[in-house]
Amino acid sequence: MSSRRSTLFSGLRPSNIHERFMLEAIKEAEKAIAKQECPIGCVIVKDDKILVRSHNLRLTRGNAICHAEVLAIDKACRKIGDFRLNDCDMYVTLEPCTMCAGAIIQSRIRKVYFGAYEPKSGAVCSCNDIFNVAHGHNHQVEYEGGILEEQCAAMMKDFFRNIRIRDRK
Repeated sequence: MSSRRSTLFSGLRPSNIHERFMLEAIKEAEKAIAKQECPIGCVIVKDDKILVRSHNLRLTRGNAICHAEVLAIDKACRKIGDFRLNDCDMYVTLEPCTMCAGAIIQSRIRKVYFGAYEPKSGAVCSCNDIFNVAHGHNHQVEYEGGILEEQCAAMMKDFFRNIRIRDRK
C-alpha cells in the first residue's frame, strides 16, 4: 500500500479492504488531476496486494485508448507475462466504458469494483450491461459498484466544474 495520503480526502479512513483499494485508485486519480487529465484511477490487485496502478493519460499521450483501465491491464499483463489475469481484481474510480469493459473481459479480470456510476457512458450497468450480454462471453466478470461512490463522484464533478469555470474566462 502507498504511504502517500490522498490530497483530496486526507481524513478518509477505509473501513474494509475494498475501500482500502479504492482509496489507492483515488490516489491514482489525483495524479491524473495534477496532469489536467480526467480523474480516473485504477489498481489491479492479486492475492490481496496491488499488482499495478494507473490513471488516465489520454491527453498526455494524445491517445484515445489511454484510459486508466486499459493502461493497468497492459501493465499487469506485462508484469505477469500473460494476457490472462484470472486471479486479479480491478478497482477503478468510475464505472468502465464499453472499450474498457471489453478489455476487462478479454483479460479475464475476476471482479471489478468501481466507485462512481457513469450515467452517460457506463458500460457495466448504467447505460449498457456488457458483462452480461445475451449471447454471452467466454469469461464472466463479476462487479460491484458504489465503493467510496461519494468521493469518486465528487472528483469527477469538481474536475468538470473547474473546466467550465476555466472555459468561461
